[in-house]
Amino acid sequence: MKSLINGRLIVPDGDAFKVWVGALTFDEKIISIGEPVDGAELIDAAGAYVSPGFINVHIHGAAGVDTMDDDIDALKTLADFLPSTGVTSFLPTTMTMPLENIYRALQRIRDGKNFSSGARILGAHLEGPFISKKFKGAQAEENILPADFDAIKDFADVIKIITVAPEEVGLEFIARCLEKNIVVSIGHSAATYEVALAAIAHGANHITHLFNAQTGLHHRRPGVVGAALDSSATVELIADNVHVHPAAQRFVAKAKLRNEIILITDSFRACGIGEGLSELGGQKVFVKGNLATLEDGTIAGSVATMNDVLKNFCANTGFDVAAGVELVTKNPAVKLGLFDRLGSLEVGKAADIVLFDDTFNIKKTFVSGQAVCPLFFQSKDL
Repeated sequence: MKSLINGRLIVPDGDAFKVWVGALTFDEKIISIGEPVDGAELIDAAGAYVSPGFINVHIHGAAGVDTMDDDIDALKTLADFLPSTGVTSFLPTTMTMPLENIYRALQRIRDGKNFSSGARILGAHLEGPFISKKFKGAQAEENILPADFDAIKDFADVIKIITVAPEEVGLEFIARCLEKNIVVSIGHSAATYEVALAAIAHGANHITHLFNAQTGLHHRRPGVVGAALDSSATVELIADNVHVHPAAQRFVAKAKLRNEIILITDSFRACGIGEGLSELGGQKVFVKGNLATLEDGTIAGSVATMNDVLKNFCANTGFDVAAGVELVTKNPAVKLGLFDRLGSLEVGKAADIVLFDDTFNIKKTFVSGQAVCPLFFQSKDL
């Protein structure tokens, strides 16, 4: 049993989060919030923010590895790296590749849910292959397929979110996913405003990386972006200041309710590595600074970490720290139906905890009460 003291706890206050000074006592789960418990090991937070662990619902890779790497050890490396960015739970995200590759990735994700250390794998985010060729983004066009729920039904227990183009898959496909409690997300889509809004009304109430790889907002053709902003759909936002301009982040902060925004990284294997040649879904990617592009100049996945996007979004929108933390903890937990177990510092919930300073540098991370060293690159030889 441990008691964190001298920290600025980010805790629920009605429907929102607030900063509160006190002690947090936990083992595998949170035991109490208030005063230190007699006999507990005291851990001095030294004034750091004490937050619920971050949840990343859209991440392909980092630290030189990718979800699609045909090696369970790659997935373990990713799980071990993520706590250094504050992430304690995540959805490894697939690419539009041949079905046999996707099946192997989903099986690895299923097996990876039993990892005994590192960030917790909650399931998979299936990005494609049922998407629009017109808005394929960094997905390989030759692997895009017509909608077929039977092609993925054997992994319905693993898939937590599926990104689809609603104009390609139709409402019946959406309904079958919902029957299996799979969140249906609109992305890589050429849908009109009307088609997107109809899909949202039928349960596809999540938007994959808003603004990117979808029909944009035009005053006569509002597109997927217009439908997202004109509805209660939750939206993913890559707040790396590359995929989404700071001004567009402010638009979203004003147009959407706070509980309708989820920050993601959409990072790939180059995250945490640095500049140079990398790879995504079998395609060459060139990284310079914060920008990653395919050979034709198409922006590919990001190299941002979760603490990066949280820092950027708060700076760009004026959100205070407690409000920003909701977007990487409570909101994704609610979306995945896991808020009874994860996503906030409350008695009885998993002791997934992250400590960070005023500039969002990660100081320490706990997963199920176990401290995880954030200095990944000092302990791993990549």
